[in-house]
This record gives sequence, structure tokens and C-alpha cells, in this order.
Amino acid sequence: MTEANGQSAGDGADLDTLRRVTGRVRQNIEKVIEGKPDVVRAALVVMLAEGHLLIEDVPGVGKTMLSKALARSIDCTVRRIQFTPDLLPSDVTGVSVFNQDTREFEFRPGGVFANIVVGDEINRASPKTQSALLECMEERQVTVDNTTYHLEAPFMVIATQNPIEMEGTYALPEAQRDRFMARVSVGYPVEAAEIAMLNSHTRHNPLDDLEPVTDAGEIRKLVEIVGRVHVSEAVQRYAVSLTTATRQSTELMLGASPRATLHLVRASKAAAALAGRDYVLPDDLHALAGPVLAHRLLPNVEAAMSGRNSTTILDGIVERVPVPDPDPSAGRA
Repeated sequence: MTEANGQSAGDGADLDTLRRVTGRVRQNIEKVIEGKPDVVRAALVVMLAEGHLLIEDVPGVGKTMLSKALARSIDCTVRRIQFTPDLLPSDVTGVSVFNQDTREFEFRPGGVFANIVVGDEINRASPKTQSALLECMEERQVTVDNTTYHLEAPFMVIATQNPIEMEGTYALPEAQRDRFMARVSVGYPVEAAEIAMLNSHTRHNPLDDLEPVTDAGEIRKLVEIVGRVHVSEAVQRYAVSLTTATRQSTELMLGASPRATLHLVRASKAAAALAGRDYVLPDDLHALAGPVLAHRLLPNVEAAMSGRNSTTILDGIVERVPVPDPDPSAGRA
């Protein structure tokens, strides 16, 4: 299959390679995270779409464990940053230090200089420190003392936060939340999964046994395959219609940004590739609307007082927006 401009949209061999590699990563993660295939799949979608993932849930359900399991499954550089109120922006980005021997300033990289950055309890850092992530998450670079340092691909931030405990926390600003491609909630495990967890986690930490099943170079190739997945004009219009509807909603004081539209399409391309398709269906956007859009929306006072949150409001919007013809050949030459 080819796109209208003649560029390959990804052949079967490429998609088979992608599914084989991601299948190994998924199996590796599921050795640690029991009974959460949808959450693991969402993490893989974000990684393949070159996005960043926010994992938000109550304590003890495996947020950090999921982050570490994904990081350890890939043979690449990994750094963990424990966000605390006294964490400084320079701890995140790096700092220039004067070398007494050379009589020159030397740059010492901070925690973001890695392929996968695990930010634990990101909402415990001050807004000033949180803002240190803005440039690197959007532009894959860090600027310190008027010098720009580029971050090596792949680059992914996996951050966790606890939405319940408010003491000693700082709510993520809208600009920060908008840079996360998706937000997922791990949730409590079902009974069988929790029993299996007791059997596997009480003897030793299964995270210690995880070995990499792929590397950074292979992930970069998979990202290129996802980039060639075809998105028809009808599906593009559907994505814009969804985000436009959030901006026009009378229940929201802040709708989805153009960046949200871009993230929705990119995530849908990754989801389609994981499903073995080289084209995006409206169902891909429909399924990802919640994880990709909900955390960016702000209900107005009336909606909040009536008990409606961004997720329930978004569900109503998605149901109202007309779904286009799912014919994958639309828009192809």
C-alpha cells in the first residue's frame, strides 16, 4: 500500500517486526505488572509515538514498577529522578561548574540526559523545577547558560503522581500536562492477579530479574515504521472535530490544544501499527481519546459543582461527534 504521494506506508515485514519486538517488551513488563495488559499496551503506544507518559493513581498499585519495567526492557540509558520539594531545576537539566584545573566551565548533565527518564512523584517538586522539563519534553533539548544540548533519541519521560494526597504537592500546570501524550491509571488488580503478585513478589523483587529484550537502535527503527502509517483525510478531520468540540463545550473552561490533536493522531498511528495495520481507523482515535485528551481539559465551575469531571465530559463529546467512513482506502492513490 502507498500513500497519495507515493511514499511507502509500511509493508507487512516491517509491521511483523514491530509486533514481534513489542511483544517481547510486553511479555517482559507483564512479568512484573500482573493483569494490566491495557496499561502496558498504552505505555508501548506512547513510546512508539515518541510521546511522554503520565501515570496517575493511588499509592501502591505499581506506577513506579511499570515505569521501571518498561525502562529495563530496553537496553538504553535510564535515569530516575525522585521529585521532592527541594529538587532544583539544575538537578534536572544540569549545571555548568568551574573547573579549577582547566580554568573553564564544564557542563555536568542532569537527570534528563537519558533515553528513558523516570520521574517519580512529579507533583512533589515546585513549579519552578517542573518547568525545567518543558523544553526537553517538547524539543528534545536542554539549554543551560545559552548553550543548547540535544537529547539522544529515543527520549521518553515516564512520570508518576498521586492524585489523592495533596499535602506537600503542587498541581501540574496546564503547559506541563499538555506535554504528556497520554495519562493512564493502573488501577487495582483483580483477585487472581493480586494472588499471583503475592506468589511472585514475596520471594524476591521480579524487577531485579528483568533483562533487556531490545535496544535503543531497534526502538528508533520501530518509530520510523510507525511514522509511515497512513492517516486518511477523513480520519484527520475526525481528529480535528474531536478536539474542536472540546474547545466549544459549554462545560469546559479549557479545551484540547492543537498539540493534543497531533498527539492523538500520532498515538493512533502507533496503535494501528501494534494491531498490524498500516492505516488508522476512526476506532483508533475513539479508543485513545480518553488517555490522550482527558488530562488536558478543565471543567468549568458549574460542571465541577455538578460532579462532572473532564473524563465524563469528554465521553459525552466523543459520543456526539460523528464518526467518518472507516474505509482504509480513502485518500489513497
